Amino acid sequence: MKKYYIRAIQEALFEEMERDNSVFLMGEDVRIGCFAATRGLCAKYGEQRVIDTPISELAVAGAAVGAAVTGSRPIVDLMFGQFLMLAYDQVSSQANAMRYMFGGQTKVPLVYLVQNGTGPCVGPHHSNSVHPLFMNIPLVKVVMPSCPADAKGLLKSAIRDDNPVVFFNHTSIGGMKGEVPDEEYLIPLGKGDIKKEGKDITLCAVGIMVNHCLKAAAQLEKEGISAEVVDLRTLKPWDKELVLESVKKTGRFLAVDESYKTCGAGAEWVATVAEEAFSDLKCPASRLSGEEIPIPFSPVLQQLAVPNKDTIAAKVREMVKK
Repeated sequence: MKKYYIRAIQEALFEEMERDNSVFLMGEDVRIGCFAATRGLCAKYGEQRVIDTPISELAVAGAAVGAAVTGSRPIVDLMFGQFLMLAYDQVSSQANAMRYMFGGQTKVPLVYLVQNGTGPCVGPHHSNSVHPLFMNIPLVKVVMPSCPADAKGLLKSAIRDDNPVVFFNHTSIGGMKGEVPDEEYLIPLGKGDIKKEGKDITLCAVGIMVNHCLKAAAQLEKEGISAEVVDLRTLKPWDKELVLESVKKTGRFLAVDESYKTCGAGAEWVATVAEEAFSDLKCPASRLSGEEIPIPFSPVLQQLAVPNKDTIAAKVREMVKK
């Protein structure tokens, strides 16, 4: 059945809270559900399991760590990815380290749920892509789906995982519609997916950039260029084997990511391909990233600040000529 992305997220939350009484939700205005995904949960599960919190991301993120190590499975809705920066110490110094520091005597089953990246033109404080910062934290898993079916399957797996997971929903795809299975299903964290097969170049992306890559690939197909689109789905751990296998087939690699070029997600993918698939490459592995500026409020400038189907297609044409 076709469902909206935000509905798929909502279904995952309902199903996991129904399945496991230790799962609870906390965050700012989660009972109201500013992004719709948490609406209805309080009416069904009550105020003890759906908790509105003060506007203090550091405190909320830390409280969730305490709850996780003492037997609960908290889901923390922090609204926007950039709000995670206010909670960074709890994620990078507490959530990630406790299982290691206690020698495996505890676990930290915790999900931080946020909106990430450009969308409805809400300016620099709400629109920057912060996912690479969390890829650099040991023992934290990082997820960013590109479609409704993946969103539901990945979120259910994240909630059941015994490690901290930062789950990024791209801000602009809540209204995307796609097929979502009616039966119970999970998508393993760390397992990517080939969204379109091709033979001339591998396009690697997550989130909304996967959809831009698919649109660019459809445009390039009419020009005789066959692009393979790899959706990593999970940024950490990421499916390196799937990428390397694709590059072995196509001989070219382009990382497409909305984050900044310097220390961005694409830098990790390109470095790995250059190190481990050098002999398979017909031209240097490359990356297409966002401009290194705060995301503008202006719709016109925002569109110019991040990759789109036209800039992706132009970069592919340049690489295929080499």
